Amino acid sequence: MGHLYGRVLDIMTSLPLPPLTLVSGKGGVGKTTFACAIALRQAQCDPSETVLLLSTAPAHSLGDVLQLSVGDIAQPHPDCGNLHVRALDAAALLQSFKARYGTVLETLVERGSFVDDEDLSPVWDMNWPGLNELMGLLEIQRILRDGEAERVIVDMAPSGHTLNLLGLMDFLDTFLSALQTFQDKHQYLVKTLSGQYTPDQADEFLSTMAADLAAGRAQLQGKVVDASEQTSSPSTACWIVALAEPLSVRETERFLTALGQLQIPLGGLVVNRLTHSPAQTTQLIAFKDLVPDKPVFELPLWKTEPVGTPALISLIEQLTLASAQQSNAVSEIENPIIWPQPVPPGCPDFVAEGKRLLIIGGKGGVGKTTVSAAIASGLAQHHPEAQIRVISIDPAHSLGDAFETTLGHEPVVLRENLRAQEVNAEQVLDQFREDYLWELAEMMAGDASDDILQIAYGPEGWRQIVTQALPGIDEMLSLIAVMDLLEQDSETLIVLDTAPTGHLLQFLEMPVALGDWLSWIFKLWIKYQDVVGRVELIGRLRQLRKRVMATQKRLTDASHTEFIGVVQNQSAVLAEAQRLTTTLAERGVAQNYIIHNRYLLGTKLETSSALARRFPEQTVVSLPSLPEVNPHQQVKGAAQLLFQLNQG
Repeated sequence: MGHLYGRVLDIMTSLPLPPLTLVSGKGGVGKTTFACAIALRQAQCDPSETVLLLSTAPAHSLGDVLQLSVGDIAQPHPDCGNLHVRALDAAALLQSFKARYGTVLETLVERGSFVDDEDLSPVWDMNWPGLNELMGLLEIQRILRDGEAERVIVDMAPSGHTLNLLGLMDFLDTFLSALQTFQDKHQYLVKTLSGQYTPDQADEFLSTMAADLAAGRAQLQGKVVDASEQTSSPSTACWIVALAEPLSVRETERFLTALGQLQIPLGGLVVNRLTHSPAQTTQLIAFKDLVPDKPVFELPLWKTEPVGTPALISLIEQLTLASAQQSNAVSEIENPIIWPQPVPPGCPDFVAEGKRLLIIGGKGGVGKTTVSAAIASGLAQHHPEAQIRVISIDPAHSLGDAFETTLGHEPVVLRENLRAQEVNAEQVLDQFREDYLWELAEMMAGDASDDILQIAYGPEGWRQIVTQALPGIDEMLSLIAVMDLLEQDSETLIVLDTAPTGHLLQFLEMPVALGDWLSWIFKLWIKYQDVVGRVELIGRLRQLRKRVMATQKRLTDASHTEFIGVVQNQSAVLAEAQRLTTTLAERGVAQNYIIHNRYLLGTKLETSSALARRFPEQTVVSLPSLPEVNPHQQVKGAAQLLFQLNQG
């Protein structure tokens, strides 16, 4: 590997890594591959430095790319001992957090509510929204604070959920402020009754957490100060990996805007899998225009997957700056558009089969959005009498980009019998607050006409918590939006364009999780009903639980709901799809079809048999690679290929 070392050293000058490097972007663009490659490169260039490669994604692919077994305990890479690799386990981190802070947190919540601390213990065992993001953020802060590595490279979840993690700083600010309100009330009561107050463990916890949060925010925003020089150093950079495709350009633009609002420094862009076709070169120009003052690197399309150490080092050797000459070398010759022929078997007629809900999912970037749009369009074309709705529940929406139409929370009519929308979690949350959360906050605070209760429990603290949206709550809110539509029974078929695998599973778990939360609230109410009243609220919450349980039954009813997996012929994608298929079977969700996207004509015999072995219970539907045309044309073409419809 020595012949590669000099070349790898040269790259360091144009791609310097700060103490914390975040790698994100639209799902499936090669984030994990790039993160693994630069981690190996960094570790080899400075053997005296400890580099930690970390994944925060719920469904990570570090092991698939590195060809290693990767778990929650950091392990040295066998080819590079100073590179440690770890995939965060949110459940294990929660148990560690509970052991360290559980008692003091229960004490603080008890001081701000009517419940005893023993009533709060079950909360730790519930599947709370944002748990992965929260535990990941706190662990990254701890690793940097404790100096476990000189450099940390984080393979992030796809862009929408990366923003959830980064946005947790604001939520934690609000949450700590609410806890401080509870503690202030406690101090007031103690002083009033005894004439003095001695700080306790809760005060120490709040002080420590506030300091850690301030330090973590400074780290993420690149504002860490060098103690020796008293100057700001570039402590953090976020690198965005993208593809030279219109959907990727548009999502990257939105991601850049959000990073700016969060004040997260941008390192630059990496445009992956380039062939320098005229269409790709046009998109490369668009990327350079997005970040005129930041570097844009490019990586070529590889004939074979870059997995394992030699391939990853060779990949990073191909990393080059996108030059202005390359970007401007757009061919003026218009190549004729050649559409591939359909490859049987195609998708069945889901409307004729009586399906009411199709859930389209898989690893990020495999083409879920295009497939979702194509299935909805194809069925709407074939069944003019049916009402079809396609809905994006991915926090980083691309459905509007696929249809080249501005979409929002309210459905937009695309044709007489086809509507599309992108669920706005904030709008759903606003309604959920009005329906349940404001009154629930008052109940938890012991809010009543009794002035002593008002003073003792400070309902304003609970209102602060309810005001702030918990990042990661998207899955719960998406469930509520879908639940409402299913209950209205006004659509013949709903097609869901979902978030990538890890967050899709959280969505499917949400009925059980929400049912557990409501059961806990009911138990509290039964114990304290003489204090809190709220009989009408509890009645509405019981109705909500019935609706949630009915939705759970629909999700596991094979005659009603079907999951359709989307894959590409890449080892990391297929390995994740196999794990997802196994999990869905365990949870009773029907899956009869796998759509093999970007299928290369002429390879059917080899890939079909290989995929059949991986997915013996599913029919593999091959969707050939589409020509480089605009996104809506691709949707129309994909619909014809999937359902083998007549042109027109």
